[in-house]
Amino acid sequence: MKTDTRYFAKIAVLAAVAFVLMMVEFPLPFVPPFYKMDFSETAVLIGAFAMGPLAGVIIEAIKIVLNILFTGTQTAYVGEIANFLIGISFCLPASLIYQKNKTRENAVKGLAIGGLTMIIVGMLMNALVLLPAYSYFYHMPMDVLIGMGTKLMPLIHDRFTFVLFATSPFNLIKAILVSLITMLLYKRISPLLHR
Repeated sequence: MKTDTRYFAKIAVLAAVAFVLMMVEFPLPFVPPFYKMDFSETAVLIGAFAMGPLAGVIIEAIKIVLNILFTGTQTAYVGEIANFLIGISFCLPASLIYQKNKTRENAVKGLAIGGLTMIIVGMLMNALVLLPAYSYFYHMPMDVLIGMGTKLMPLIHDRFTFVLFATSPFNLIKAILVSLITMLLYKRISPLLHR
């Protein structure tokens, strides 16, 4: 029972950290303003690396619930669902690979494969679900959403080019930055999580 209490306490702390990091978000100049960069996946990955993939999924879920409870939604829950699904598409492959053999090389390989998975899932989710959902819930024609991308990147002219030239670079930058921060922090923080 003591182990369970410690496990859930660590998850709660990391979820709280992820929630705070999620609130510190900022736009990137080459994507529409509804895409916001944050580093909350760092806490999720650290938890998943230290305590396993299930812990990462739980941390990701609690982070989203806390965000909804404390800040509400500005995206009719579309952004929150997207953040959860795209977040776990990053942390699950990364932590599964790392758990097989906890070496620096496996961490790098896991983060690279997790980042690639996040980019692919992000493209598919945006093209097939998220952009149509934004269009529906905000009563905004798809052409208007696409036009927001075109203003920033003239190569964008349809859904496919939107996810290729806006969504993918955004997720690539996020994957790289979150991976670097995770690599810098994990070994310093992990002893606290293994007690």
